[in-house]
Amino acid sequence: MFDRLKEDIDAVMQRDPAARSRLEVYFLYAGFKAVRAYRRANWFQRHGMKFIARAISQRSRRRTGIEIHPGATIGRGLFIDHGMGVVIGETTEIGDNCTLYQNVTLGGTGKDQGKRHPTLGNNVLVGAGAKVLGPFTVGDNARVAAGAVVLDAVPRGATAVGVPARVVRIDGQKVPAAEVPASHKLDQIHVADPVSMELCRLRGELERLEKKVAGLEKPAQE
Repeated sequence: MFDRLKEDIDAVMQRDPAARSRLEVYFLYAGFKAVRAYRRANWFQRHGMKFIARAISQRSRRRTGIEIHPGATIGRGLFIDHGMGVVIGETTEIGDNCTLYQNVTLGGTGKDQGKRHPTLGNNVLVGAGAKVLGPFTVGDNARVAAGAVVLDAVPRGATAVGVPARVVRIDGQKVPAAEVPASHKLDQIHVADPVSMELCRLRGELERLEKKVAGLEKPAQE
């Protein structure tokens, strides 16, 4: 237990330049407090005391603004920076040495049963406001940009940006969309862009009205 506690404190000290001492991290960092509460809650969850586990989780949520379901699986050295608004779902799996910023959601889409939430590999970074939704894997050393909405697997070492997210780099090398291997592409087909759809509808309506007006003007001119 004490080794795990030390690892969680070390993760903050290594990755947050604003952290001045381990004492400050232990008593004042909301992200560290939330992870510490999760580890207690998870112990009760694994031993069949789910009511107590949930009570610990909800108390931590009220105190820190971070909601971690006690059924989630979290590895060593998780660092939640700032943390307000972070949500981690029940079947989420997080590897070692991952970093999450504020307002990150590791959630579900509502259409899956059983495994509903994402799996993050080791050394994954998820930027502020990003949403990772669904039972897929974000590979080791991957990066999810701030504000991205990820709906399908992200390969190892890749960087995903945008809404919906697409891979723009793999292992630090810029990758044109046409050159991304099919196995590394995020699924864009089943995610409609509502703004583009509305613009297309309005364009079609405008063309229809223009033809109608042209048809009315022709008899008048004759």
